[in-house]
Amino acid sequence: MIHPDFTILFVDNPLVSADFYQALFGTEPVEKSPTFVLFVLKTGIKFGLWSRHTAEPSVKGGPGGSEVCFKLDHAAGVDKTYADWTARGLRVLQTPVEMDFGYTFVVTDPDGHRLRVYAMSAA
Repeated sequence: MIHPDFTILFVDNPLVSADFYQALFGTEPVEKSPTFVLFVLKTGIKFGLWSRHTAEPSVKGGPGGSEVCFKLDHAAGVDKTYADWTARGLRVLQTPVEMDFGYTFVVTDPDGHRLRVYAMSAA
């Protein structure tokens, strides 16, 4: 069976975006150049930032057509993360709200990529 283990966001400036995600993740990238930055997170997931100007094949779409999702164990963690991320000045698309799957909010990174934080509803 095949499982995804790597997410790449196409960004305007990987080094600027790396500073943002390094502060958000609390970890340094394992690779860093003007055209590509790679984080390997504690879960083993790889998270890359690739210059939209040098990616091949060329990038056609813009940010906001997908989401990077962060699962937390409890709604209190969602609220704490919301307070932290909004204090960092992230643009809010959705304030914390209870939805059919759980408690969630959505903000954007500096390039406009959607970041969703959620805690699943108790069954």
